[in-house]
Amino acid sequence: MPHDSPLRKLHETYVTSLTPPGKEARAQADRPGAARGQMIAPPEVEYLPYGCFAEGSESICQMIASFGGVEAEYAAMKRGAGLMDSVHRSVLMVTGADRRDFLNRMLTQELKDFQAGMVRQAFWLNRKGRIDADLRLIEFGEFIIIDVDVCQIEQTMQSLNEFIIIEDVRITNAGDSFHRISMHGPGALEALAIATDTHDLELDNLHAISLALDANGELFVARVDQTGEIGLELFVPRDYVERVWTTLLKTNEVGAKKRRVRPIGWYAFNIARIEAGTPLFNIDFGPTNLPHESGVLSDRVSFTKGCYLGQEIVARIESLGKPKRMLVGLKMGEDRLPVEGAAIYEKDGDQTGDQVGVVTSSTLSPMLGMQSIAFGMLQTSMTEMGSTVLVESEGERVSARVHELRFLPMKSDSSNQKE
Repeated sequence: MPHDSPLRKLHETYVTSLTPPGKEARAQADRPGAARGQMIAPPEVEYLPYGCFAEGSESICQMIASFGGVEAEYAAMKRGAGLMDSVHRSVLMVTGADRRDFLNRMLTQELKDFQAGMVRQAFWLNRKGRIDADLRLIEFGEFIIIDVDVCQIEQTMQSLNEFIIIEDVRITNAGDSFHRISMHGPGALEALAIATDTHDLELDNLHAISLALDANGELFVARVDQTGEIGLELFVPRDYVERVWTTLLKTNEVGAKKRRVRPIGWYAFNIARIEAGTPLFNIDFGPTNLPHESGVLSDRVSFTKGCYLGQEIVARIESLGKPKRMLVGLKMGEDRLPVEGAAIYEKDGDQTGDQVGVVTSSTLSPMLGMQSIAFGMLQTSMTEMGSTVLVESEGERVSARVHELRFLPMKSDSSNQKE
């Protein structure tokens, strides 16, 4: 696998610990057919291929789908902290005295006032105004870390470097130096404080901090709330990643309070991020989309800054008022769960009209009584909140109500994102 996780062995060891010692042996020893005679299989790590699935290409990495209990993993994010191996994310390092000015001229977000400890999210567009990459930038005083999807890391590094002429800027792929871990849940900051022996640790949304691991190593942390709870994005030196992962899990054993720090996979995270209205690049929108179509325009684009690549297209659409399509939320009216790519149709009285969009993500929401919810890319004319469309699901076309992207209120503090 081109981009494998250094934590794979620890994951496999963890799931074997979920079956109490001797339980399997006792089950096998029981008389077949007796009340206690069924074989008890231990849970297994379930993986999902992840990559840029162009025709003929192979997956770049394997994401963990689940450690064997999606419900327990989701509960950890709501009650304690879910610890996620974010192997699908990678890291660019930007150094040099002109780094902020250069990136400000390239990207959609305002970076003139970008100071140490701040986090900004921005698009890297092409000349046609399409989104080449969705970037998360973290300033640490002497360098900027860019958190980027592993699929876009090489392309982003190379294309940005093409615009460096005489500027004092160096952009390098730091994916071999750092591994990405995430924690989501109300107990995430407490777990991190215990693991790093940091007293009174506080971190607002869209802010960052560095924590000492020892005399030679630092852990870089950015808070980005994506699931309706506290979200911590950790950039861990690869030499320390096993130790950091293990120490974070052990915080569950500290003190009398049960913190429920638990490894989680994509399935549980996906449920929570859809509930919280967090669309993702390469899933809900991608390289064929314009910023106005993404559903996260206000978090990524400044309309008061100077020029950047693709700005004319973005400004033109803003002046016209509406793009041709937009990402919205969908609440299903029936007990059906549409799949990714399912067609969405106009509801014309009692009839089915033309196709007007597609489903990009869907899930059953535990916080909404297991109601089916989804994101859909719809023609703008069909995106009025509360209007009804028809969605292809399980062989039928069932009604759904257009909803804002966020289905649940955010519990965490308000965003400090600059527009």
